[in-house]
Amino acid sequence: MPRRPTQRLRFLKAMFKLDAKALLSDANLTQKIQTLIIGRLLVVFLILVASWVWNSGRLKLSFDDFPRGLFFVFLISVGLTIAYFFILRLSRNYAVQVRIQFFFDTLIITWLVWRTGDLTSPYITLYIVLVSIASAFLRARETILLASFCVLLFAVLSLAVAMGTLHSFGVTPSMEKIVQIIAFNGGALLLVGLLAARLSDRHASGEQLKETAKTLASLRVLHERIIESIRSGLITTDLEGNIYTFNAAASEITGYKSEEMLDRPIASLFGNIEESMSLTLETIEAGEQPPRFEADLMTPEGFAVRVGYGISPLFSESGETSGLIITFQDLTEIRTMEESVRRKDRLAAVGRVAAGLAHEIRNPLGAMRGAIQVLDSQTPRGTSQASLMEIILRESDRLNKIITNFLTYARPRVSNFSEIDVREAIGDTVLLLKHSPDVKENHKLETVLPRTPVLVATDPTQLKQIFWNLARNALFAMPDGGVLKVETEKIAFNRVRIVFSDTGCGMSPEQVERLFEPFSDSTTGGTGLGLSIVYQIIRDHNGTINVRSRENEGTTITVELPTEFDKQTNSADDEGESEFKSSRLESFLRVKE
Repeated sequence: MPRRPTQRLRFLKAMFKLDAKALLSDANLTQKIQTLIIGRLLVVFLILVASWVWNSGRLKLSFDDFPRGLFFVFLISVGLTIAYFFILRLSRNYAVQVRIQFFFDTLIITWLVWRTGDLTSPYITLYIVLVSIASAFLRARETILLASFCVLLFAVLSLAVAMGTLHSFGVTPSMEKIVQIIAFNGGALLLVGLLAARLSDRHASGEQLKETAKTLASLRVLHERIIESIRSGLITTDLEGNIYTFNAAASEITGYKSEEMLDRPIASLFGNIEESMSLTLETIEAGEQPPRFEADLMTPEGFAVRVGYGISPLFSESGETSGLIITFQDLTEIRTMEESVRRKDRLAAVGRVAAGLAHEIRNPLGAMRGAIQVLDSQTPRGTSQASLMEIILRESDRLNKIITNFLTYARPRVSNFSEIDVREAIGDTVLLLKHSPDVKENHKLETVLPRTPVLVATDPTQLKQIFWNLARNALFAMPDGGVLKVETEKIAFNRVRIVFSDTGCGMSPEQVERLFEPFSDSTTGGTGLGLSIVYQIIRDHNGTINVRSRENEGTTITVELPTEFDKQTNSADDEGESEFKSSRLESFLRVKE
């Protein structure tokens, strides 16, 4: 729905571009016609002046030698020029206007030839000039017709003068000479007409080629924009599997730039997809819908991205298969949400049995511990019985702690939210750690905190519990020593980011995937409930937790919390009325050297 205004805006822009192109084409043609009209008047004026100078025989001009016939032609040209401009403003039928103008030009030239010596007139060459200019405005066939019309008018004029139908303003030669003049000039005119027609064809072909080039350029731009606007990743390859199209969505999903992926084999991104290709071709030949496939892609940063992709053959104009089209979508978030939903179901089941476990285990455990304490008080110190009773008491305390953590995880207490400074909570946690037996001499604790307060609305006790569990897990992951670094900063959208990073043993992708599940395999030797409690507290605070880890290279855990707590959103999450806010688990995979 939000994309509709953008699509409408693009459609309007496209329409405006088409209108602009049409207006530009009309403006160019109008200018050419205006140039023809003004150029015609200028040529007539120059002929008038040249004839005046020719008749005078000297630079000093006299009105006695003024060519009145040419002046009459000039006046007619001025009148026609005004009429042509007026019609040009009123009508857009430019083709008819140009043809009418050339028709009158032919008549005026014929009249001028008759008035200036008919068969011996020096202005017979104006026919050639007219046909040559007409080739820039008319098609090849129309140019030949105009040349033929000029030949016809000249022949009729010559015969009319020879037969005495028209008065001759020059010397009338013999009939044989007249036939020679008509044949020579007519042949020359027809030859010029043919050459001009060829020129008109070349001009039309050039214009058509320009329009075709513009159309192809526009189609190419449109094709590129359509591909770039697709929100799914799109890759095209040749028959050898080399990539030659890699759109913006593909770059966004994979993390690779299109420039670095061009000409690279598709196997470097998707792995071996020959089996997928064969299955796709078989289903297409059978007339069925091509199947979808899933694969794991490796980003340049080392992240594993789960994608779903489909393959289609790419056909050329002749119908032959010229390559492949691969479209794909990022399924990482979808798979993470599915896993979160499954985790939520498991947590709900854990919560239902929590109350029963409290009574079934804790009460007998208390009675047993009381009985052992009574026996222990009556047993002499230093005996084996006293040592066994101490072991029983210690293990019962450990079991009681496990049950307490389990109940805390299954039924967390009601949070009392208040505004606190994250820096103080981190400082208290680090101070406790420094005096804890978990910190050894080869452990190094670092904090990177801003100078200004970083305030969040949270439960102080639960926030410190998050920091304590994350920090202790990091220390347990560094039995031989290492660096634990804690950073915090304000980020966009009124959120605060806290990062715990260590240089410990790290985790495999499978361990990261099950990290927040209760009683999962723990790399620290604990019960596996600490991070489950952390996860639930962060979820109850409308926050997120991200885990990035690589075996033998350490772990980075990023917690993001909102600065203001929205109780309505939190209660909706508890009741299942809104979308479950899952943590996004991201892991580094092993990179084969």
